Amino acid sequence: MTVRVHGTCAPGFEGVRAEFERSFAERDELGAAVAATVGGELVVDLWGGDADRTGTRPWERDTLVNVYSTTKGMTSLCAHLLVDRGELDLDAPVARYWPEFADAGKADIPVRWLLSHRAGLIAPGEPMAPGAVYDWEKVTEALAATRPWWRPGTAQGYHAVTFGFLVGEVVRRITGVSLGTFLRTEVTGPLGADVHVGTQESEHGRCADMAPPLSREAPPSSTPPSPASSRTVFGDVPRPPVTGLSDHPMAPATLALQYLPLGDVNAAAYRCAEIPAANGHATARGIAAVYAELACGRLLSSGAVERLRTCQSDGDEPDLVLRTGTSLADTWPWGLGYMLNQYGQAGPNPRAFGHGGAGGSYAFADPENGVSYAYTMNRMGAGTSGEDLRSVHLVGALYEGLRERGPVHGR
Repeated sequence: MTVRVHGTCAPGFEGVRAEFERSFAERDELGAAVAATVGGELVVDLWGGDADRTGTRPWERDTLVNVYSTTKGMTSLCAHLLVDRGELDLDAPVARYWPEFADAGKADIPVRWLLSHRAGLIAPGEPMAPGAVYDWEKVTEALAATRPWWRPGTAQGYHAVTFGFLVGEVVRRITGVSLGTFLRTEVTGPLGADVHVGTQESEHGRCADMAPPLSREAPPSSTPPSPASSRTVFGDVPRPPVTGLSDHPMAPATLALQYLPLGDVNAAAYRCAEIPAANGHATARGIAAVYAELACGRLLSSGAVERLRTCQSDGDEPDLVLRTGTSLADTWPWGLGYMLNQYGQAGPNPRAFGHGGAGGSYAFADPENGVSYAYTMNRMGAGTSGEDLRSVHLVGALYEGLRERGPVHGR
């Protein structure tokens, strides 16, 4: 069945439309949108497919969708705004702003380590009840009481869910409002960008339902899982409880993800909650509009943009969590809250920065070329960090179009 693609592409960017249409025909796309700007001009604004698995709701121009960890780029931006305003010091102890955080040997952890995934707080120290992730106070109190899972600063490990609570609580302590409220009043509201952390119930009718990959079978294996493991679509994962990073090869990833209520992602409670690492709901156009501000030297100072995309990792350092959760290489360079472009998933400019989300959503800014980009979808794929082939082909076509306008900065 041919899926009709809606929207517009500026002259020279017709290749993006062709790749978007190919995703529906050849790459199992269900519903999706892609948007890109060059020099602040919206040059790609496309959408198509279905907003649900049954095909009863078409994906519309204003369809919102859960973008999982692509949300982290918005959360990080809130922190960098406060740094620019002189209200937050990246090298100050977190406890300066959040005194309770000093418990359990954490008094000296700087804010910088929260943004660069070096704090060792990938999960609360004690198991939490199902649904506890919806209770902000309960989660932040648990994190404040947690002893780090490794010595802070000595390693990096993706804080898949806790990142938003940690950074968000610092923002809340400084501003007196939640992360979602600060984002709305200081960034997305003034820009008219359709991006939400804590999506009001009145907007839920616009939300697409997330759908699993077409195949949810566990991968084949010639060996049975160990007694301490369960075989899942993600491979062998440890049986609970997980008490340490050495319990199982997948222990770090399991700890980092176990508090995200994956079965609830289409429910009102999940959409209304503020989980600033993982449950932003947005249009591709809205996310691209925010990144356009960073690509064009607005919203943050030039010094702030340089700072946030300066690598915080130690050489060719692995990520303790992502090394088991992504198809990219074991080494992983983190900026301050942003994924850097070591592997070219954000085009040819190694200085581009952004963030990806589970299942394939991805967004970035490329200041040297004046480009912003965002891709959102509801069919879960293999990508977590911009490497999903649906996005890879779109980004490639975007830069082919850009080259028709003149030289492109990058490799």
